[in-house]
Amino acid sequence: MKGKIGLEEHFAIDETISDSADFLDDRVWPELKENLLDFREKRIGIMDQYNIQMMILSLNAPAIQAIHEPKRAIEISLRSNDILAEEVNRLPDRFAGLAALPMQSPEAAIEELERCIKDLGFIGILVNGFSQIGDPESAIYLDLPQYRDFWKKVEELDVPFYLHPRNPLPSDARIYDGHPWLLGPTWAFGQETAVHALRLMCSGLFDDFPNLKIILGHMGEGLPFNLWRVDNRNAWVNEPPSYPAKKTISHYFQENFYITTSGNFSTPALLTTMLEVGVDRILFSTDYPFEAVSHAANWFDNLDISENDMKKIGRENSKMLFKLNID
Repeated sequence: MKGKIGLEEHFAIDETISDSADFLDDRVWPELKENLLDFREKRIGIMDQYNIQMMILSLNAPAIQAIHEPKRAIEISLRSNDILAEEVNRLPDRFAGLAALPMQSPEAAIEELERCIKDLGFIGILVNGFSQIGDPESAIYLDLPQYRDFWKKVEELDVPFYLHPRNPLPSDARIYDGHPWLLGPTWAFGQETAVHALRLMCSGLFDDFPNLKIILGHMGEGLPFNLWRVDNRNAWVNEPPSYPAKKTISHYFQENFYITTSGNFSTPALLTTMLEVGVDRILFSTDYPFEAVSHAANWFDNLDISENDMKKIGRENSKMLFKLNID
C-alpha cells in the first residue's frame, strides 16, 4: 500500500541514546545507535522503499521519564523537542513530531506541552510510562491526582497521548530474576504498560475528561484479548467493581483508546483487535528502528483484509486522529 503513515517511530539524542543500549545484542548496537541518531540519510530511503509517506517521530525510551532530577528532566525534554522540531521543519511533508514531556513536574509538563503544540507545531505527546521523581527507585504513575491539571490541558488542546512502554524498576521486577530475556519487548513492556493503562481507566480519569485520546502500541499491549475477563472476573458473585470509575473497562478502552501495530505483526492479533475495538481505532506503525520497516510493511501490505480497512489502518485513521493536512 502506498502512502502509509507510521507512528511510534523513534529517534534519540546524545543525552538519551544510552537508554537503548540494553535492548539488543552488543553486536547490533552500533547499527541501532546509528539508526536512532539518523533522521534523513538512511531513514528517508527506507521510507521510500516501503511506501511510507510520513513518520510521526518520538524520543526513545525511557529517556525523560528515567531522569529523576526534575530540573535535568526539563532541560533534556526541551532539548529533544527543539532538535525534533528542527528536523520536522526541514521535511514537514515526511515527518511530524510527538512531544517528550518532563512528567516529574506536572506544571513544567503543561508548559512544555503548550510550547510544543502551539509554537513547535507538534501533533501529540509520547510519554514512556511511569516517571522517577527525586528517588531513582520511585515510580510515579499518571493516574495520580497531581496529574489531573495536566490531563485537563491535554483534553483542552485536543491532541493524542501515546503511552509508550518501559521496563519496571528492578525492585518491582523480581519475577524476571534469572530470566532477563523476558524483559523489554518480549514481555515486560506489555505487562507494565497494560497495568498503567488499566490504572488510567479505573481511576475515573475518563469520566472527568471524556474526550481524551490515548494510544497504545504493540497491538494494545495484550489488553484486547483480556477485556472480557477484566470486566467479568468472578461474574457469578455479582458484585459491583470496587474501582472509582463509573463505567466498565471495556467502555473506556473502546471509547478513549487507539491501538497501533508497532512491533506486533501478527494477523490473528490484528483480527482480534479489529473485533474488539473496530477498524477505525487501529493505526499502522513499525517501531523503527527497534523493528525492521520491511517486516512491518511486507506483513501489512499482504494482509487479507478489505481495501477500505487497509486504507483506514495504513493511513486514514492517523490522518483523522492527528488532523494531518496531507494528500
